[in-house]
Amino acid sequence: MDTFGRMTEIGHERVCFHHDEATGLRAIVAIHSTKLGPALGGTRRWHYATEEEALYDVMRLSEGMSCKAACAGLPMGGAKSVILLPEPNTEATEAEAKAMGRFIDTFNGDYIAAEDVGLDPRYIDWMATETNHVMGGETVSTGGDPSPFTAAGTFNAMKACLQHLGRAVDFSGLNVAVQGLGHVGMDLCRRLHEAGANLLVADINSSVVDQAVASWDAKPIDPQSIIECECDILAPCALGAVIGEHTVARIKADIICGAANNILVDPARESAAMVDRGILYAPDFVANAGGLIWLAGLWLGMSREELDRRNDEIEQTMIDILNDAPSHASTWEAAMSLARVRFAQGESKEPAHAG
Repeated sequence: MDTFGRMTEIGHERVCFHHDEATGLRAIVAIHSTKLGPALGGTRRWHYATEEEALYDVMRLSEGMSCKAACAGLPMGGAKSVILLPEPNTEATEAEAKAMGRFIDTFNGDYIAAEDVGLDPRYIDWMATETNHVMGGETVSTGGDPSPFTAAGTFNAMKACLQHLGRAVDFSGLNVAVQGLGHVGMDLCRRLHEAGANLLVADINSSVVDQAVASWDAKPIDPQSIIECECDILAPCALGAVIGEHTVARIKADIICGAANNILVDPARESAAMVDRGILYAPDFVANAGGLIWLAGLWLGMSREELDRRNDEIEQTMIDILNDAPSHASTWEAAMSLARVRFAQGESKEPAHAG
């Protein structure tokens, strides 16, 4: 399918390619929707095998951001950007970041960039020297690292899953497998450990696995097999597309609730297959909305009290979606239904912008 065909199918407003000759920056911005307000979404800095792979990633991620904002009740749209690296682990430079900031500024506030895989607050601050439309820095921009809020929201979503299954909302003695020990995964592990859970962890970086073992008595699991390990809750917290058509049959978890974006290769297919297998899937764009709530809320001028309240509401939103799921093909379909309703409700309203 060509790019215009894919845009029509998914419903994107704009997909823009950019090359900066001076720095070699190659980047794509995908704005999925501004129906509810300006579109906020992270910038992912990654080495893709092909341009087609990068385009597929940015379009799926941006659609997820629209749904995330809608289900979180935020007057924001959804977008995403990717920086295509020539080689894995290419060193980030201030010049590259500034070039990306200039690209973002061409959208005149329709797109607000933030941190994603491969970026940190320093990179965000470099970008912010060239545009006001970026969140997540510490000196030039504001917001800092949103990962603690993402982890808190995912933890709240796990509580909703336990309640939906009629189980005690108590993590004591539960076996929780966390795949991916980045900032979000590590903070989620800390919360789970403090709540009494037994942790099973995996990451391609052995040093963070060692840290989790030393800090929380976690059990290390081979990264290639953690998706299939026996546990109460499986929490994918790394890159997406980790559960596909053939993976579902091998899952031994009661609940899948993680912080990664686009956990399922084909959400409609895999979520329906989980219904057949009796696995409760927490739609990822609802579970991992905490980071968006944090940065979007700051952009909109919300107080810390309001931000905390909205993050806590992830639990009730997830409960409502799970309870509504029997009238849909899956929990993912129920979440998408909620997002569509909120898109429709917001179309006739004046979009909210920061003051």
